[in-house]
Amino acid sequence: MTKFTLRPNSFCFTPPIANSRDSIFLLNNDISPKNQRLQLSPLNSPLKFRVFCSTKEKESVKGVDGRGSNGWLLRVEERDKAGLCSDLDEVGHENGSKEVSFGWKWASWKNVPERYKLIGTTSLAFVICNMDKVNLSVAIIPMSRQFGWNSSVAGLVQSSFFWGYALSQLPGGWLAKIFGGRKVLEIGVLAWSLATALVPLLAGFMPGLILSRIMVGIGEGVSPSAATDLIARSIPLEERSRAVSFVFGGLSVGSVTGLLLAPPLIQKFGWESVFYIFGFLGITWFSWFQFLGESQVSYAAEPVAKSKYIDVSKSWSSSLQELGSSVGDIPWKAFFQSPAVWAMIYAHFCGSWGHYTCLSWLPTYFSEELDLNLTEAAWVSILPPLASVFVSSIASQFADNLIAKGVETTMVRKICQSIAFLSPAVCMTISSLDLGLQPWEIVGILTGGLALSSFALSGLYCTHQDISPEYASILLGITNTVGAVPGIVGVALTGFLLDSTHSWSMSLFAPSIFFYLSGTIVWLVFASSKPQTFSKRD
Repeated sequence: MTKFTLRPNSFCFTPPIANSRDSIFLLNNDISPKNQRLQLSPLNSPLKFRVFCSTKEKESVKGVDGRGSNGWLLRVEERDKAGLCSDLDEVGHENGSKEVSFGWKWASWKNVPERYKLIGTTSLAFVICNMDKVNLSVAIIPMSRQFGWNSSVAGLVQSSFFWGYALSQLPGGWLAKIFGGRKVLEIGVLAWSLATALVPLLAGFMPGLILSRIMVGIGEGVSPSAATDLIARSIPLEERSRAVSFVFGGLSVGSVTGLLLAPPLIQKFGWESVFYIFGFLGITWFSWFQFLGESQVSYAAEPVAKSKYIDVSKSWSSSLQELGSSVGDIPWKAFFQSPAVWAMIYAHFCGSWGHYTCLSWLPTYFSEELDLNLTEAAWVSILPPLASVFVSSIASQFADNLIAKGVETTMVRKICQSIAFLSPAVCMTISSLDLGLQPWEIVGILTGGLALSSFALSGLYCTHQDISPEYASILLGITNTVGAVPGIVGVALTGFLLDSTHSWSMSLFAPSIFFYLSGTIVWLVFASSKPQTFSKRD
């Protein structure tokens, strides 16, 4: 049986032929979809057709107005013999068929554009990424009690993740350019998942614990560059803000999911369970990703106006041949001669300082300063990333709409990044002052400020692709390397300052406020989204 989908604004017409006994049909397209019906051209012979009701599995013979409950099923006599099938062939008719069905159907997975499949699976990997990042920020509380760690040791353990994260940024960007973001992402997910599952086995041995967290950082460190490479090469400019927001928004979803699941798992099964379970999720993602096949997650995105796609399909042999000579082909000197690149580097450093220190220390802050228990502290810590998911969707639409209306891309990126920096700076200032605020008021203020910082996904994080799609992954590797330094220095320094001053305002908020404000100034003066001359293919 031949089937094709009938859309409200589509039509199918077979012209009548003299002395033909065929049933000729025409869909009237001049009326609203609600009142559309099948109209028949006049013929000399009487016309009858069958309507099959799929829900009752019976047939009846009706006139023109007959219809089935779930759609149309018409038998057309001897159509093929009269050669009247050409128009139907365009919408799915198969020669030799005697039946045509009309029905409303959802698009199958195969009909989803390839670039959407790519973005969806990458975003899911980022969800798991931050689940494996935040699990320690909750588990560190019972682990510190069990092993007798003070704040300085706890800060050292949490900062070790960022050692590997910083080391893997440039290699990740370079490997993504040579082998493609898909391959690098696969290996990264597998590496950090296995290392996460090893944490409980090594927790009693400090060098082993730190090494396992370094490996988690290395695996997760290559992922942003891999994702940036995929977006730059497969997503057009007019969709780029939403693509970046959706993929990197998976980090916020992962933070929410991890902070939601970690407390009940720790209370019921022990702190070790979060590392085993979260690590297993990453291994499952890796295994499932293999079955998608190279062709199902390819760069062969459907054509989009004003967009050009770069063909990056390479064999492993050709990639290995390029590996030795590719480093010299990268215009490193041109990168560091560009004021726009330096603006991205410093802005990334400033944003990461506030993000990583809060991500690591907010659960402890809520527990000790606001006197909340483990579950309450974890639940409250969910609010900033949860609100970020909502804000990032608004920010991406806001940015793309401005670009579509003709606003200069550089101006759009500066507006978004300024919102991302100034909002948390103001909210942290209010929270650090002794204004007699209630705990829930402080939580609400911090949540609002940190949520608005996700405007950076439509600011800084789009600029790498804007100025050079070809070198976007390497540029992100450069800025992310510097951006990982606050994870190493800032997280550990916060613990040291807390032991020294016993003040959350001085140890957690004051440094972040400084970097947010200085980052805003540098960004407004030097940032640019114009294509740079160091990109040979732009």
